[in-house]
Amino acid sequence: MATKHRSSKRRRGSSKSKVRASWRGMLRFGLVSFQVEAFNARKPEAGAVAFHQLHEKCHNRIHYEKVCPIHGKVDNDEIVSGFEYSRGRYVEIEPEELDELRTEHEKALTIDSFVEPEDIDPIYYDGRMYYLAPKGAEAREPYAVFLAALEREARYGVGQVVFSGKDQVVLVRPYGGALHMAMLNYDAEMRPAAEVVGQLPEIRGTDKQVRLAEQLIQSWEDEDFDFAEYRDRYLKRVKELIDAKIEGRELVAPEEEEEPEVVNFMDALRKSMQRAPNERKSRHAKDQRARKRRAS
Repeated sequence: MATKHRSSKRRRGSSKSKVRASWRGMLRFGLVSFQVEAFNARKPEAGAVAFHQLHEKCHNRIHYEKVCPIHGKVDNDEIVSGFEYSRGRYVEIEPEELDELRTEHEKALTIDSFVEPEDIDPIYYDGRMYYLAPKGAEAREPYAVFLAALEREARYGVGQVVFSGKDQVVLVRPYGGALHMAMLNYDAEMRPAAEVVGQLPEIRGTDKQVRLAEQLIQSWEDEDFDFAEYRDRYLKRVKELIDAKIEGRELVAPEEEEEPEVVNFMDALRKSMQRAPNERKSRHAKDQRARKRRAS
């Protein structure tokens, strides 16, 4: 029994050691600074299934090699970075030269402003999310103080950091008892909505369709909303397909839910109103059954 217990401990320890920091540096605001580490908030194992390219005739995996047109295959330690300033002519740039372009202050995560949460629209979030953790015993107290101050003031910090070799705009906020860092897009990188949406018809406040749409939204409002109930259903079916092919089974395609026939937009709104309460009950029932299956 003791051997099994030790083995379990080793597994837990090795699992923890696999979580590596994506970035390390100073977090600065004003004259305050302390060391932090950034860890990806997204678990790698929660990602999509990866498919490899195979040769159709022999089913062997396709490989890509780094090849020089003169010397053939090249090892990674023989590769340098270069900028093409005219056709076929390059200037080589060493990583150290790029690193020297930034001061130590610029390499830190520097908070420039504190804003209210609604001041940054979600359109600017680029999807990369990280937890900031204090690095070293000396950083724990200032980290905790900064976190508590953000929580009490209900403010987010906005600043810049050099991340993956690029100046990034970031938002730092309290979340789940920790500092959370979200990467942001620059305003100049964002396309105006009008550029793709175009001209829309003018809608009056008294429009029957608008009133019915408002009632539909109200009827679908979920006071007990739980984001954790959402699952990647397609990923689950892809894994089921893979398992079926490995085992030589035929996978039965999921049945399509029959939708009531609608003749126009107004008809769709009315029929949606009729099924809204039952739709939510059915959805919650399906989620509960799925959770019970996972638990068993």
